Amino acid sequence: MKTANNNFKKMALTIGFIVILNLAGHFLYKRFDLTADKRYTLSQTSLGVIDQVKEPLYIDVYLEGDFPGEFKKLQTETQQLLEEFKSQNSNIIFRFINPLSDDEGDDFTKREIIYSLYKLENKIKDSAQEKEIKASIEKIDNLNDAVKNSFIGNTMMPVNVSLSDKGKQTQSLVLPWAIATCGNRSVKVPLLKNMMGASTAEKVVSSVQHLEYAFANAINTVSKAKQKKVVIINGNGELQDRYIADFIKSVKDNYFIAPFTLDSVAKTPVQTLEHLKKYDLAIIAKPTEAFSDEEKQVLDQYIVNGGKTIWLVDQVNMEIDSLYNETGANLAFPRDLNLNDMFFKYGIRIHPDLIKDLVATPIILETGEPGSGTQKVQLPWYLSPMIYPSQDAKNPIVSNLDGIKFQFASPIEPLKNDIKKTVLLQSSQYSKLIGAPAEVSLRMASEELGPKDFTGSGNFPVAVLLEGQFHSVYENRVLPFKDATFKNTGKDGKMIVISDGDVIKNQLDKNGREVELGLDQRTGVLYANKDFMMNCVNYLLDDNGLINIRNKEVNLPILDKEKVYASYTQSQVITVAVPIVILLLFGVVFTILRKRKYSK
Repeated sequence: MKTANNNFKKMALTIGFIVILNLAGHFLYKRFDLTADKRYTLSQTSLGVIDQVKEPLYIDVYLEGDFPGEFKKLQTETQQLLEEFKSQNSNIIFRFINPLSDDEGDDFTKREIIYSLYKLENKIKDSAQEKEIKASIEKIDNLNDAVKNSFIGNTMMPVNVSLSDKGKQTQSLVLPWAIATCGNRSVKVPLLKNMMGASTAEKVVSSVQHLEYAFANAINTVSKAKQKKVVIINGNGELQDRYIADFIKSVKDNYFIAPFTLDSVAKTPVQTLEHLKKYDLAIIAKPTEAFSDEEKQVLDQYIVNGGKTIWLVDQVNMEIDSLYNETGANLAFPRDLNLNDMFFKYGIRIHPDLIKDLVATPIILETGEPGSGTQKVQLPWYLSPMIYPSQDAKNPIVSNLDGIKFQFASPIEPLKNDIKKTVLLQSSQYSKLIGAPAEVSLRMASEELGPKDFTGSGNFPVAVLLEGQFHSVYENRVLPFKDATFKNTGKDGKMIVISDGDVIKNQLDKNGREVELGLDQRTGVLYANKDFMMNCVNYLLDDNGLINIRNKEVNLPILDKEKVYASYTQSQVITVAVPIVILLLFGVVFTILRKRKYSK
């Protein structure tokens, strides 16, 4: 009886201990990140963004299915990161979907995907239109093709991956995208970074580094109301809206954006300045006409009062389209925008030269006799530098960025003053200057150049960030117009100066519609111009430090396939045969010892 009571007490204590342990685990919840690079430890900025989600936020990730090699790692890392997000806020709900599944039972999900992608691209006005759209989707027969076309229509390009496994080539179509939705707002999330010339493994490593920022930024976009205001300056021959349409669409996801013409400065300069001060960021995209002194004073006082600006300026007058003539040549000459003294005061000088760089983007030219004898050839266009951020670049604007296409860029010289200057982008060490005026010809693409032809110093800055208290260009000078609120110096400000207006320019397709910023339709290459421009905007307007997450470094181990293939048989023996042999030996020894023990 005593033994039974003791057993009962032990059982009761054990059950009580388990109950207490479960209750403690429920209230004292803790996750441990044991990775060396703290891959799954969210930054304080991300935690702040997650905490502000007060209603259900849905994330659909289109990375479900059996993926080859490295994409399985991207799928796993994405899932683990989203689990970390969900553990911090239960309002974040995610699911993984295979949009190209062959299972007929997934037809409802596919129609749901098509509808969500339609909403992402178009605004639905009322319930009648919603019913009409859903009815048309119900009539679709080939859902897989419709899904792919919906992704492409939203510039969410699928990736056709070719991977080699022991010499065998496998093909797989992957849709490395996600969509975050909160209420009526949706935004797409790229999961795979575009990197020219990189292997799939390198792309995945770079993409995993980018995941926390990509999802945190998407959550911030759909859960937080727009606050900051961006203005596109017009009136001095800047790029037309259709040439910056893709950039404008991207900015609209997070900020209010509107055009602002300086034409009213001539009659009401003070009122124009007061109106401009209501905006947080002004973008001046490739002006071609000189600014008047009154217009300069308006922009100057906007900057002195803390307004942020992005300047995209061509200091040399030359367009690629002007070379497509009978001679294939044209004259490049300096462009006077009447901004030199203004930039000088702020601490930079843009020289009226063209940068010729050995690391260049390609151009497609036709050779041979007109008619059937012509052939299209791809040649390096040395006046269109391919600018890569330096490997030790720490600024989040250019961290983890791929190549950016410039065209007819000029060198920027930082000058000594109290303003902090950070060179964001510069040409390669194999670059030199061509002074303007000079003849530019398409024949320059056929030159066979090498490092020995670029003996100068190279590394010419083409994008510079300036931060600090700017002094007015009209300090101790006669003002172009009277302004009772004029300041010689004021609030801390920021500006980015880029010495090429085409960095922000998107191309147009055959129907006159914009294509994605950075896409060169002739070569089919997608450059990182869009990422760079959006990073510039986010950095200048980012009050919560969200963009700093881009500096997070993740050391993702990737198998060396060559070594694996070389020792494939040996690896199989070690990982499969050896454990079985050890298990058998253990069984034999255990049986012998057991027989000895119980035979006595």
